Amino acid sequence: MFGRRDSRETQRALRFFKERRVEVSLVDVAVRPPAPTELRRFIGRFGASAMLDTSSRLYRGQGLAYLRMDEAEMADRLLAEPRLLRLPLVRMGEQASVGVDEQAWRRWLLEDGGRLGAAVP
Repeated sequence: MFGRRDSRETQRALRFFKERRVEVSLVDVAVRPPAPTELRRFIGRFGASAMLDTSSRLYRGQGLAYLRMDEAEMADRLLAEPRLLRLPLVRMGEQASVGVDEQAWRRWLLEDGGRLGAAVP
């Protein structure tokens, strides 16, 4: 999981998995940003616009809401400035999600058959 320790969304995701006894490895993007190849994988799957945190202080402060950017320009911004990412980025095997998506996480745990922990919906 990629997130920030001070992010409420990341804390919510960590709590979700902890309650279900699923071990999670957190990479704090404030300390160590995702590798470009990892980030490109998420961008390829979800699109850069879905990964852009439009409620972040940085997004508003840079006036990005007023800019017209295509997906490639948004991807470049995300690669250059990880603080613009909508967090958490969660990966479990081939599954991935952007932001808090408890419904998807429940589905993953059910599909996993409880191997990762007590898959309680």
